[in-house]
Amino acid sequence: MEARQFEIDGSVITDIPAFYAEINRVFMAGESWQLADSLDALNDLLYGGYGTMQGAEKVTLRWKDMAATRAALGPECTHAFLSGRLGQRTMFNGSTIAGQLTALEQGRGTTYFDIVMEVFADHPNIEIVPA
Repeated sequence: MEARQFEIDGSVITDIPAFYAEINRVFMAGESWQLADSLDALNDLLYGGYGTMQGAEKVTLRWKDMAATRAALGPECTHAFLSGRLGQRTMFNGSTIAGQLTALEQGRGTTYFDIVMEVFADHPNIEIVPA
């Protein structure tokens, strides 16, 4: 069976909300609701069953200008994201987040882009092709 083809335009991704707007444009076309700005929601979407993906079908995802997405979701964006979570200590583990912030400041931390790629990697039916 041939893989379904999708394309992300990395040049329009400037921050986390823009990333999810692009994910919604590609994968939620025709739905009456949109995916939230959430890594858990992204992971759920990639299992298929709603939106444009049906189950664990084979998918080829062409990612135009992936370097722009990597930069947009890089250390600065990730630092702002984590700093926002640090202020919500009742919901998130403050010491873990503080350690992640320190790692980013030292140039060795995991970025939001890295985490997004880990989420995609958990779905072997999806092949990402930089374009």
